[in-house]
Amino acid sequence: MSTLNWVYNCFLIILIARLNLIRGIKTSLYSDQQSNEQQQLDRVLKLPGQNFNVSFEHYAGYVTLFAGPGCSSIGYGLAEEIGPFHVEKDGKTLYLNPYSWTKAANILFLDSPVGVGYSYSNTSSDILSNGDIRTAAENLEFLLRWFERFPQYRGRDFYLSGESYAGHYVPQLSQAIVKHNRKNGEEIINFKGFIIGNALIDDFHDHLGQFQYMWSIGMISDQTFKQLNIYCDFQPFAHASESCNRVLRIALKEIGDIDWYSIFTPPCKANFSRINPLWRRKNRAGLLRIPYDPCTEQHSTVYFNLPEVQSALHVHINDSSLKWKVCNHVVSKNWKDSPKSVLNIFRELLHSGLRIWIFRFFLFHHNISLFICQFRMLYASRILYFAQKNKPHK
Repeated sequence: MSTLNWVYNCFLIILIARLNLIRGIKTSLYSDQQSNEQQQLDRVLKLPGQNFNVSFEHYAGYVTLFAGPGCSSIGYGLAEEIGPFHVEKDGKTLYLNPYSWTKAANILFLDSPVGVGYSYSNTSSDILSNGDIRTAAENLEFLLRWFERFPQYRGRDFYLSGESYAGHYVPQLSQAIVKHNRKNGEEIINFKGFIIGNALIDDFHDHLGQFQYMWSIGMISDQTFKQLNIYCDFQPFAHASESCNRVLRIALKEIGDIDWYSIFTPPCKANFSRINPLWRRKNRAGLLRIPYDPCTEQHSTVYFNLPEVQSALHVHINDSSLKWKVCNHVVSKNWKDSPKSVLNIFRELLHSGLRIWIFRFFLFHHNISLFICQFRMLYASRILYFAQKNKPHK
């Protein structure tokens, strides 16, 4: 690695719940003075706009790597979904999420690959060469270095989770961890399993389910539905053909000014860039707060661009003209390798003893809920069935 002339700095936020979860960890792990000093440098005592106390420790910083796609885990996962801090409408104040996963576990939110969120490289062209293979390798390297920095968490049960393009990230990283542990003859990472929701797993079946969803609730016409199934059949999500993209643009035009992740609530009218939903595929509907706020992305964008917030999070800003974005379109447009299916990885991992949970979740009203939920449950079951390669379906 020393021969490489570029550095990839991977940004993360760590939320350490005060839980008694340590099993079989020797106290000598806590005596590593160097690790403890680095941990204290990463410690976040309080965030701007945080007018309340919390019962967990908060760290933020970089793990340097030598050697979706495009959206921030911090922008979505932490600030809008399962994290403890959500952003108020003023873009300056935080409020406490009562449903945070930190009530049950220690959580790492990782912005990966380079170009996403605060993560950066000292070689600007690296943002144009991201792909699945490189991302899995770099994320594994990140985890190994993180456990070096926080050795007191070695040996604890470790799980991965994600949504959307994490349907690629999570099983690919899981495969890398399993192979690394096997190669070294020991479980350097005590990896137990993973969970992915509303994830991109198999392009053919994901396209099929997505198009049927849009058509079944009247968001696209019969003609567009037929064309989508003709021109986008067996097309990849990452680099679809021009004929497929043409029909996708027609579909988006027919959907119009509707938040198709929460079709019964008003869309955000704010003027800010949003990544194409046909690529990001995130379920935005939720019950985390009432009344529903469709502009959470805008609030996060304002907050994470505040200089005082970036200072509190130990963010390295080499170019003040660069702005934090929820999704970086340059990363997604220049994505290199993206297999049409990761079912072969599921097939492999099912024999490794891991706990694997795949789920699809939508919130709808009345009779529409029954149809869509049944369809999605059937879809998830089919994915697992195909992954088990003709094993009896339970």
